[in-house]
Amino acid sequence: MDFLTNEKLTIVGAAGMIGSNMAQTAIMMGLTPNICLYDPYAPALEGVVEELFHCGFEGMNITYTSDIKEALTGSAYIVSSGGAARKAGMTREDLLKGNAQIAAQFGKDVKQYCPEVKHIVVIFNPADITGLITLLYSGLEPSKVTTLAALDSTRLRSELSKYLKVPADEIINSRTYGGHGEQMAVFASTTIVEGKPLLDMIGTPQLPSEAWMDLKERVIQGGKHIIDLRGRSSFQSPAYLSIEMIAAAMGGKPFRWPAGAYVNNDRFKHIVMAMETTITNNGVKCRPINGTPQEEKELDKSYEHLCKLRDEVIEMGVMPPISEWHKINPYLDQKTC
Repeated sequence: MDFLTNEKLTIVGAAGMIGSNMAQTAIMMGLTPNICLYDPYAPALEGVVEELFHCGFEGMNITYTSDIKEALTGSAYIVSSGGAARKAGMTREDLLKGNAQIAAQFGKDVKQYCPEVKHIVVIFNPADITGLITLLYSGLEPSKVTTLAALDSTRLRSELSKYLKVPADEIINSRTYGGHGEQMAVFASTTIVEGKPLLDMIGTPQLPSEAWMDLKERVIQGGKHIIDLRGRSSFQSPAYLSIEMIAAAMGGKPFRWPAGAYVNNDRFKHIVMAMETTITNNGVKCRPINGTPQEEKELDKSYEHLCKLRDEVIEMGVMPPISEWHKINPYLDQKTC
């Protein structure tokens, strides 16, 4: 098998459903032969590794450990699902306190054991905030840390495909921006359906305005719907999309969806949020977002919600006030996006 790189990829939280799916996906996509799986829960981790060995993959050097120093040392790439999972009745925000503390320790571990890491993808919820905390404490440049945000955009494409009864591949550039949560901003203005702007369909018999509002709500509640159906949170889709992200960072094919990235400009300040991005082996770069006036209002509301979550973490003492961030990570004062 030809691999994108021979450098070490570490998957954090590998004993869980997302982490174990990430490992198998990374192997099947041919990212690297050198994959290290980490999880503090050793028995389940060993079980995952045994299963991967039983697949009979060729050319692989799969290692595993419950020692974070061993896991991170020498890592060029990391994908972390190492937080608590969302359960029935919970929002992503309900996970805030515990996962914020996990993210802080993870960032510190990165800084101590692999400060030369090339890219990190953070996907444990609320991913925008855990990614921000990881970035702060890792001391990395903002271009080296992204968070999973694509899942909301893929859900929008799926809902449009089902409602309009058109193949998903005929729906181009479906997009949500802002927070990865119930305050996301769902954009219609970016989307093309079978060559026709989605905006031209909304309010017509093909997609009545009320049906569009119901569809948007299904997108926003997509994660809850999976929990209702399966009794647990999503794992196949976040695993696949996060591995697509890290593959792009390794120099693979371009990532097709928005990603969470650090934003600090005249409009949005000191936050990680879903943006229109490009991920390459030079890191993540943002591109401007231009929506309708209503979409822009929704994006502003989503940003405000994220700021409240960030400020809650500061009040908890997990992060210091923004005015002190430069002492931990001087890159965060720079203008981005």
